[in-house]
Amino acid sequence: MCIPTVTPPPTTCPPGTFAYTIQAGDTFYSLAQRFHTTVEAIQAANPGVDPTKLQVGQVICIPTVTPPPTTCPPGTFAYTIQAGDTFYTLAQRFHTTVEAIQAANPGVDPRRLQVGQVICIPEATPPSRTCPPHTFPYTVQPGDTFFRLSQRFGVSIQALLQANPGVDPNRLQVGSTLCIPF
Repeated sequence: MCIPTVTPPPTTCPPGTFAYTIQAGDTFYSLAQRFHTTVEAIQAANPGVDPTKLQVGQVICIPTVTPPPTTCPPGTFAYTIQAGDTFYTLAQRFHTTVEAIQAANPGVDPRRLQVGQVICIPEATPPSRTCPPHTFPYTVQPGDTFFRLSQRFGVSIQALLQANPGVDPNRLQVGSTLCIPF
């Protein structure tokens, strides 16, 4: 009697690869397409794995799309993409802006980030200006308007306008700093 066995998960995947758990319907070809690599590269990263006998739950190593940069530019640091990361979530986590991340990673398509891909993250963006007395700095979030901010912080729109001269309330930029009166 033959009992099929699942290749045990590798203890660690080699540098330049990441662990992937086989799902129903996966083939080396479909994985190569999904992760923008080749069947040959997946085979090379998984010696001893028979691509015709993949089983759900089996863990293999997938080569990364983008090799880690040798160095990130000054004022940035290398970051390895994790599941669920987007430029927006990274900008929030590291206190920078989507635009700054895009500028630090020319040629990287933010809609095609891959787990294991290494990008450069700019160091936290300092507030763009100092707020006057009796105000505090606030970083603009998606969906913010002067009306919503006035409701959230219990101040008038006029007070927001006075505390932020030169700011167009109709063109708030996510990541920019506003001064909120208190």
